[in-house]
Amino acid sequence: MSARRFVLITALMTFALPAMAADPAGNADAGRQLFTRSCTSCHAMNASPTAADGAPPLSYIAKDIKQRPAWIRGWLMDPHPPMPGIMLSRQQVNDLVAYLNSLTAE
Repeated sequence: MSARRFVLITALMTFALPAMAADPAGNADAGRQLFTRSCTSCHAMNASPTAADGAPPLSYIAKDIKQRPAWIRGWLMDPHPPMPGIMLSRQQVNDLVAYLNSLTAE
């Protein structure tokens, strides 16, 4: 393999492949609508400490996503009890993440 070809392949693997594998940007407004429709039965929208069932409030999740974004994304892709086994598309996860990132952490 020529040196030029090696450099080209290395550059492709270093820069292009991670960008191609990255999740597309989410839509924060769609994420807000999804959260309001699907999540508020357990997660409090305001700054109250917990919702009726002990789920963390939105303010806590917004703070947590800034500290552990990959963990939140992984949780949404494969939730564990006590969270119900919801089935979210990759785009819905991206939308929820965009919405949570748009919130001010308290």
